[in-house]
Amino acid sequence: MANEKGIASRKNEMQTLQKEDETGETLVDGLQWKCRRKKHRGKTTKKSVRSLSLFQRSKLSLFSWMKYIYRFSQGLQLRQIDMLQDGVAGSSRTLSEISLKLRKVCKSAIKRRERRGKQRLGGPNEFVMLDESNFYHKRKYGRGRFGPTWRRRKWVFGMLGIRGKRRRPILRLVKQRSRRHLIPLVTKYVRQGTTVITDMWRAYTTAIAESGFVHFSVNHSRSFVNPDTGAHTQNIERAWSTYKSQVWRLRGNRTVKTLKSHLAFIEWTHWLANEHKDGPLGRLLHDIRHFCKF
Repeated sequence: MANEKGIASRKNEMQTLQKEDETGETLVDGLQWKCRRKKHRGKTTKKSVRSLSLFQRSKLSLFSWMKYIYRFSQGLQLRQIDMLQDGVAGSSRTLSEISLKLRKVCKSAIKRRERRGKQRLGGPNEFVMLDESNFYHKRKYGRGRFGPTWRRRKWVFGMLGIRGKRRRPILRLVKQRSRRHLIPLVTKYVRQGTTVITDMWRAYTTAIAESGFVHFSVNHSRSFVNPDTGAHTQNIERAWSTYKSQVWRLRGNRTVKTLKSHLAFIEWTHWLANEHKDGPLGRLLHDIRHFCKF
């Protein structure tokens, strides 16, 4: 009888915990914070353990969150239908919302690094390649869907720092590929005296050397590698292929806002995730903690 009473009391307690707290959030984990301070006028204040966190107002279990966070941090190219079959979430909309939240975390982390002045390329042992690319949807033979990306004229300006096997990109959207739009970004993110390699685009012709950089160029209309200096831009050309496949696979080029979010995630991967002592997962958990700091 005593055992039955204990089981009944625990059931009643769990039912109580499943009710909404003072913030209107359902206690889906069966756990809550309690505060019995006198400033609450003798009343016990209860809040969900998810309150003011990344998981607030989410009905997904924390175990499912961790499964998705692991796959997201490792860059696993799994389709939503596969994750739905694995029981990570109940709908594709939920998966999209989780992905959006995690990209916001990564964007916040890379912006925080930029504000501290730690996102700069170049130096004595690192050279930088510059190039531009357009991420709008391409139509073959004038057929296919005609979305808003086709009318978008903004270019993605890429600065790729190369040092040994390390690759660190900085990707920015620009309205035009003119000298007025590109050179200020180069002087902002690349250290003076750095060796810079570009193609023969007219915006770079004299402006790079005049801005205090060591400039090498290659004429792609004649060769892919400069026969005199050995300069080439094949590293950043190869990087564009990787970045575009990642963005297009996740349909990240539909709007300017979404494209910026995906570009920030690419930067986060190379600047922070790959450099962290605990790997991408450890870095993502670290950034989640800072993102939800209160």
